[in-house]
Amino acid sequence: MTHAYSLRRRLLAWLLLATAVMGTIALVDTWREAEKTADEVSDRVLMGSALAIAERVIVSEDGSLEVDIPYVALEMLTSAAQDRVFYRVDGPPGTFITGYQNLPSIPRSEGQAAAFEDAVFRGEPIRVAALARSASTGINSVPFVVTVAETTMARQQLMRTILLRSAARLLFMIVGAAVIVWIAVTVSLRPLYRFSEAIAQRSPDDLHPIGERVPSEVQGLVDTVNSFMVRLESALDALRHFTGNASHQLRTPLAIVRTQLAIAARASDPEAVRQAVGKADAAVADGEHILGQLLLMAKIDAATRSASLQETDLSALAQLQTADHVPAAAEAGIDLGFEGEAAVCVLAEPLLLGELLKNLIANGLIYAGRGSEITVRVFLDEGVAILEVEDNGPGIPEGKRDAVLRRFDRGARADDLGTGLGLPIVEEIARLHGAKLDLQDGSNGHGLRVRISFAQAADQA
Repeated sequence: MTHAYSLRRRLLAWLLLATAVMGTIALVDTWREAEKTADEVSDRVLMGSALAIAERVIVSEDGSLEVDIPYVALEMLTSAAQDRVFYRVDGPPGTFITGYQNLPSIPRSEGQAAAFEDAVFRGEPIRVAALARSASTGINSVPFVVTVAETTMARQQLMRTILLRSAARLLFMIVGAAVIVWIAVTVSLRPLYRFSEAIAQRSPDDLHPIGERVPSEVQGLVDTVNSFMVRLESALDALRHFTGNASHQLRTPLAIVRTQLAIAARASDPEAVRQAVGKADAAVADGEHILGQLLLMAKIDAATRSASLQETDLSALAQLQTADHVPAAAEAGIDLGFEGEAAVCVLAEPLLLGELLKNLIANGLIYAGRGSEITVRVFLDEGVAILEVEDNGPGIPEGKRDAVLRRFDRGARADDLGTGLGLPIVEEIARLHGAKLDLQDGSNGHGLRVRISFAQAADQA
């Protein structure tokens, strides 16, 4: 058995997974931007300090360089992170003026005035800025380099602050989106809950289409359920109809069987016993025939919902059915024959078309009477395939012809012959094939001609 899953949880899981992936990518990008921003901000302050120191470098009377370190320039670099600041001033190549002599210098390309570099000093990572300038003596210029460095705690703290705030905003957005999705899915699923309740509250006999309003994405499911309920109701109606007819029609044969068996049980005369058993056997045969006809009607009702038509040779099928009934016709004292053209094809369901022919011929054998003639014809009339079964028996009065097409109506006959299902079965099968059934007088003005006109003959090979 397949376990059910929660649509709400599945949507939420996909949302969280997607946002987690996008959030990770966003955080990586934010880290890079934060690092770049922290470096740019700190480097500007670092270069500002180097410029402030460079402004205080002068040439003394003896031609050497002197510098008065402005401590306000170093205070620019102080921060709550307690970064330590280092500086160094170098004169012409090879001349150290002041500051931390071991502070790393930055190699610069020719013509480059300022440069930045990461380095390590006294076991700590530092950021170094170097500024090349020259001091004028009025006659010539003396080059010098100001190097300022600081530890990286402040910029690392700035990067962490930017990253944490970005992560907090992103987390808030993810949680907010999850809450919104949860609420939105809950509200959107309410029509489905109402749909489920509407089905649960229905009685088993209520198979009318469901009219609950549902989202368009689920409308297809509702339409499918409604279509299934319509088909189910049709099938149940057919079943109820079959069982009702069967119980009604089989009651008489079964009553006869019980009565005759009771007579046989009480009779002492062997001839009376034989007659009673014979009547019981005839009643059983009658019941078997009725049940077969009812099952055929049920089969036709089912075929109307799922008919599979194929090209069928009506002439060959009619000739075969006629030949099969010749022995029964001879026993009944009836002349049964076939007249037809070769290869008259129609689109039909072969088994049902065979049952149609069986019922038409059997109906004629039952009602035409001894000494009658029955003719089965198949021919084309202006491209329309025609099937006729004609007898010269008593026929059916014109006023009774509509009645005999109703189930279990045997016209004016008061005998026990027939079930009243033959012609209704023929009409049902004809309607299934889109054919028209006509009851007409025989050729000589008496008897009955049953004509079935198929809508159109199949293309001939």
